[in-house]
Amino acid sequence: MGETQGKTLAEKVWNAHVVKRGEGEGAARRPDLIYIDLHLVHEVTSPQAFEGLRLAGRQLRRPDLTIATEDHNTPTLEIDKPIADPTSRTQIETLRANCQEFGVRLHPLGDAEQGIVHVVGPQLGLTQPGMTVVCGDSHTSTHGAFGALAMGIGTSEVEHVMATQTLSLKPFKTMAINVDGQLRDGVSAKDIILAVIAKIGTGGGQGYVLEYRGSAIEALSMEARMTICNMSIEAGARAGMIAPDQTTFEYVQGRPHAPSGADWDAAVEYWKTLVTDADAEFDAEVSINANELEPFVTWGTNPGQGISLSESVPDPEAMGDENEAYAARRALEYMDLAPGTPMKDIRVDTVFLGSCTNSRMEDLRAAADVIRGQRKDPNVRMIVVPGSARVRLEAEAEGLDRVFTEFGAEWRFAGCSMCLGMNPDQLEPGERCASTSNRNFEGRQGKGGRTHLVSPVVAAATAIRGTLSSPSDLATPAAAAA
Repeated sequence: MGETQGKTLAEKVWNAHVVKRGEGEGAARRPDLIYIDLHLVHEVTSPQAFEGLRLAGRQLRRPDLTIATEDHNTPTLEIDKPIADPTSRTQIETLRANCQEFGVRLHPLGDAEQGIVHVVGPQLGLTQPGMTVVCGDSHTSTHGAFGALAMGIGTSEVEHVMATQTLSLKPFKTMAINVDGQLRDGVSAKDIILAVIAKIGTGGGQGYVLEYRGSAIEALSMEARMTICNMSIEAGARAGMIAPDQTTFEYVQGRPHAPSGADWDAAVEYWKTLVTDADAEFDAEVSINANELEPFVTWGTNPGQGISLSESVPDPEAMGDENEAYAARRALEYMDLAPGTPMKDIRVDTVFLGSCTNSRMEDLRAAADVIRGQRKDPNVRMIVVPGSARVRLEAEAEGLDRVFTEFGAEWRFAGCSMCLGMNPDQLEPGERCASTSNRNFEGRQGKGGRTHLVSPVVAAATAIRGTLSSPSDLATPAAAAA
């Protein structure tokens, strides 16, 4: 790329953080050394990194740019009692001890700011446009919704950031995901990203930073944008980004760690430059017509195995690619589904509303609007887990907790919960779940559990009908009463 050619958003943020540029060209180029603005920490991937510092006799380079919270192993019931599972208890106690020893700010269970790390960062105003953000968690891509370059990193990289506040990385390729048009009623950001992954595949974004663009993306709220960037990793991408705009600025302004006064004005002026130049070139481009999107749902065991909810389970024998057909046969065997079954005929046992993908206020409000005045299928268990203690408090102030509990759902404390089987909230073998989380791998929600990824409103409608459903499938409360 010539020096005078325009830059993409990702390239601009990258270039602003290069401490030392790697030598060489093309495949032989050595990695760049990149400065990291914000390091988020939780209990799962940090113990080995802290131990590495300890063994090397090193201190944490920038405790002020490091923040920890408890989320993966935390129970979502009876949080005032000792954690029953010994492994989870050890993970939490180790994080607390490490944070105290190394001077890391920690939001533990019971703290008003505790919660899923990718919910806590934005709500505190720690996540800002133009930043580099890392965490030992793949869904760090969530923070890219702010125009930040946000990446999940491995344990050795966590230690490197702790020790140096830098990372050694090769530049990524860039891919534009153009989503234009207007979403229909009942279609959400979750449906956009599931449609994107279904189109490009779970490896389609490998080696790329995805930039989501177009009128449909610009119309989304910050919470919806976070949902989209959150699942970029499920397409194999290194990160996902959305250019900051007035929606971004209004979300960040006034939050605890946001700039203020003259610093705010200066920050916004800089943030406004964080857009892809008109003459910039992406390495790849993909287009999605938002006008044509319907509610999406997965039928298989990876996020790319998804279709519109109005369709039927696909037939592997009709797939042209043998590898794809083989994967589909295996997935359908695990999911206990027959080709040709209408997706809306599939009955579920559990509905999970939560995770770093869909556990924010907007998600809870959307689901509550669907179930208000309706009755839950008595054979379905519904678990509602706010993404943070702050979200829980705000939801309770609005009375959403009563909407859920009167409906028959369980209202829980904040945490990763049933997104993954690392805490008590798990499926039993053979149980089927409509989940607003981000992964439907075998055993992800508990050994033998079967997961269908859905949006919050599809989750809510499914809890009412007992089968995978969208709000358009519901009778109105008045009609139901008649």
